[in-house]
Amino acid sequence: MTRKLHLALHPYGVGGPGQHGLWKDPRVAKNASIDIRYYIQQAQAAEHALFDALFIVDSQFINSTYPSHYLNRLEPLTLLSAVAVHTNRIGLVGTASSTYNSPFNLARRFASLDHISGGRAGWNVVTSFDTGTSRNYGLDEHLDYASRYGRALESVQVIRGLWDSYEDDAFPADVERGVFLDPSKLHALEHVGEHFSVAGPLNLSRSPQGQPVIFQAGVSEEGRNLAAQVAEGIYAPGGSLEQAREYYSDIKRRTAEAGRDPEHIKIFIHGGPIVAATDDAARSREREIFEEDNDFASNLALLGRGFGAHDFSQYDPDGPFPDVAHLAERGGRTGAAKIIERARRENLTLRQVVETASDFKRSPFVGSPQTVADTIETWFNAGTFDGINLAFRTNDELNLFVDGVVPILQQRGLFRTEYEAETLRGHLGLPIPANRYSRELVGSQG
Repeated sequence: MTRKLHLALHPYGVGGPGQHGLWKDPRVAKNASIDIRYYIQQAQAAEHALFDALFIVDSQFINSTYPSHYLNRLEPLTLLSAVAVHTNRIGLVGTASSTYNSPFNLARRFASLDHISGGRAGWNVVTSFDTGTSRNYGLDEHLDYASRYGRALESVQVIRGLWDSYEDDAFPADVERGVFLDPSKLHALEHVGEHFSVAGPLNLSRSPQGQPVIFQAGVSEEGRNLAAQVAEGIYAPGGSLEQAREYYSDIKRRTAEAGRDPEHIKIFIHGGPIVAATDDAARSREREIFEEDNDFASNLALLGRGFGAHDFSQYDPDGPFPDVAHLAERGGRTGAAKIIERARRENLTLRQVVETASDFKRSPFVGSPQTVADTIETWFNAGTFDGINLAFRTNDELNLFVDGVVPILQQRGLFRTEYEAETLRGHLGLPIPANRYSRELVGSQG
């Protein structure tokens, strides 16, 4: 089978990290992040373009320095349930923390979305990047890396067990015999582990795709190992072509070493394409966006998020970069460690660290429709991703990509010209998981 590109859409709302000035754009509604009509419109536009999924990120801690979209946004499962009834084919992937949710609750909520959508749900498993989240859940401090990722693995295992509570033929609903449920097809989990004790069963049957698709994002050793063990989709960091290829190869290798088929994990990199009539016009627009968003105070606050929402404004910006290594251990450890190492190696001031972390970096996916399509094809064939999680600042920019780039990708046989499946698993070419209590294995979703 010819390998096909996958596309997902990640709405920015009024502006996430690095999009500090987006809310000022007159084309962006100031309440976009809490207006369900905005998300429905985004999902319908992506579905019209035959995208695989709508991808909703989330976090559960803020302070006043956080990006505009983070300050005032809808809860993902509630949002996606509303979007589900206004769409028919596009997958619906929501982010939820395994650290600050109980497995039973997550199992029921995502299984409900899967039924509401007819088998289009996906769960993006996160361990919670923001250390301040702990105080919203009655804990004095954030869990350390080992605890968070151990809890995440066990949480996914428990939730998958709960999703198998009913075998597929558990409900004969035979009026003549007066049998609604075959009790032999109902199974309690009775899980007792290091982090959770969950009896079950779940009071909801399996959906047309068997179970929601498991997504995960992470660049640390713990994150990559978790991905290899449980993920079916990955939200990857991207970077240069070489960095993306290294990550792709590493994840596929670890997946095989975990005894899984590497084809059953789809890696999506982040992409914010900028499309214009000419390459020069697109590059000019890219630089213009950078200038709009390049605000030192906002970039300083964004740096602090990787160190547990630490307030770097208390330091002299032209003094040495402060000793904050201890703050990164429970936050964004991998990225923070790179920042600290560079600051020490090059003897950078705090201002220089902020400037180097937020300096202008040209995106590879900028140019005319032909140029952007060429670059996507080059990266795809180089083994850097299976798909792109696309983000656009405005509807106009989404439409430029859909109307200009997508047809070229279709003409080259890289992207679908029609949906061939009803479920998210079907779009991604993933098998339906066999129910652990059933003797019959279930084949691939079509």
